[in-house]
Amino acid sequence: MYDTLDLSRDDRGVATLTLNRPDKHNAMSGQMLQELQAAARALAADKSVRVVVLTGAGKSFCAGGDLGWMQAQMAADAETRGREARVLAEMLNLLNTLPQPLIGRLQGNAFGGGVGMASVCDVAIGVDSLKMGLTETRLGLIPATIGPYVIARMGEARARRVFMSARLFGAAEAVELGLLARAVPADSLDAAVEAEVAPYLQCAPGAVAEAKALARALGPRIDAAVIDATIAALVTRWESTEAEEGISAFFAKATPSWQAG
Repeated sequence: MYDTLDLSRDDRGVATLTLNRPDKHNAMSGQMLQELQAAARALAADKSVRVVVLTGAGKSFCAGGDLGWMQAQMAADAETRGREARVLAEMLNLLNTLPQPLIGRLQGNAFGGGVGMASVCDVAIGVDSLKMGLTETRLGLIPATIGPYVIARMGEARARRVFMSARLFGAAEAVELGLLARAVPADSLDAAVEAEVAPYLQCAPGAVAEAKALARALGPRIDAAVIDATIAALVTRWESTEAEEGISAFFAKATPSWQAG
């Protein structure tokens, strides 16, 4: 059914949604974004699913946006860029608004959009060797469509420590920042995820869904106007000379003009 994802479910009603481009460190291509939308809609409509676990195949959770996809956006017109940015934004919104609890199982690394994916999880558990980073500004881009979810998860003050610098940080700092609930050894990851899943199986599913919706309503506003603003910001940034230079330099293995040393 999916080429870039794997979706399975056990007899308890626990679904596992796996990003399945391990050779690309699960970087999000245009096809993956479309398939994530479809999977999120299917999960939301399936009343037999009690909990969803989001993870990645292979060594990494998610390396962010596929660079080939981003390069294609640089060659596209503004209308196409806006349409593609909306696919990304709507995918994140669909995962964020799943009625079921979404538990992140993070192994390896999570960069850029991968941090955004972790931020839409209700709880994210990562391995203690995990590396994370909002790396967009190195390419002349900005963490726009993921921004509302990252800020909601970390809070503005903590987010500003890592939102603009593109520096990488480890699992312990990710816990401090609020991105991860816990960091555990790799051989304890599945048990730690199961410990987050199990309590929900003792709860009324409808009450869980309504409580989650209430928590979102009481938290930072992420509505259509906010999502539209992030799409516009990303499209504007894609059209900038810095983005053109940064992405071109990356593919040419060159140094952009702003990079010191």
